[in-house]
Amino acid sequence: MPIIVNLDVMLAKRKIRGKELAAKVGITEQNLSLLRTGKVKGVRFSTLEKICQILECQPGDILEFVLDELNPETSQKIQ
Repeated sequence: MPIIVNLDVMLAKRKIRGKELAAKVGITEQNLSLLRTGKVKGVRFSTLEKICQILECQPGDILEFVLDELNPETSQKIQ
């Protein structure tokens, strides 16, 4: 998967539990868990904004693009 979710890293750095973050953001713990494991197809900007406000971070601290060399569809370079 070319997008890696580093939410667990930020939670650990900020010493905030997932349950607490879910409550502050206004999403269920289940949805937060799906986001943490990268099992979602997308995330609303409003949700990402709240997460970044609470964790005092940038979206790039949470989401990372990694080139997938095994998948020719995602490894093609844009010219």
